[in-house]
Amino acid sequence: MRQQFEEELNELHIQFFRMGRAVHEAVQKSVEAFVTHNKQMAQEVIDHDIEINKIEMDLEQKCIELIALQQPVTTDLRKIITVMKATSDLERIGDHAVSISKSTIRVKGNKREYDIEKHLSEMSEKVLYLVRKVMDAYVIFNADEAIRLAEYDQEVDKMGKQIYEESIEFMKSDPEIVLGATDYVRVTTYLERIGDYVTNICEWIVYLDTGKVIELNTHNHLEDI
Repeated sequence: MRQQFEEELNELHIQFFRMGRAVHEAVQKSVEAFVTHNKQMAQEVIDHDIEINKIEMDLEQKCIELIALQQPVTTDLRKIITVMKATSDLERIGDHAVSISKSTIRVKGNKREYDIEKHLSEMSEKVLYLVRKVMDAYVIFNADEAIRLAEYDQEVDKMGKQIYEESIEFMKSDPEIVLGATDYVRVTTYLERIGDYVTNICEWIVYLDTGKVIELNTHNHLEDI
């Protein structure tokens, strides 16, 4: 029975990591589609979100079954709870990738500001780094790395504030860019939120490694700046 439980728990981790890779790809493609004005790629991200949602539902169901049938305690229970909670955060990251893709479809043809789009691309690289590294930290249950990543998310917020301020200035000086700049602000907010959800996952990694529930996401959001 214990061997079977260990195999099911291992499969849970593998499926969670697979979901993380799919979400990372969705974010990457959504931002690339936005800055290159690629409507087809944006639609691919939107269509693929169904698969990410299905993985989330499967993982959640499997977690519930393991808790109900195996009645795990201590470390094993923490592992299952971490997957269940972090899976929800991954799904929300995928939702924001969809939102970015919808912005791509909506703004195509509007006047654009390429300097801001370059900065958005740079911000997305930081976000993608966070998504990639938080999955690595999860695999090895590394609380110290999770805390470092949560601190790194503040760099994402700083860049988000910069892009927000640039967008506002462009809107003031050129009315023709108002629609496009509004979407820059939206996409910036989506990226900042993705960083927040990564920080949530970091908190669950700390819980998994130490058994302690701590608050890592204490910095301001864009609308508070």
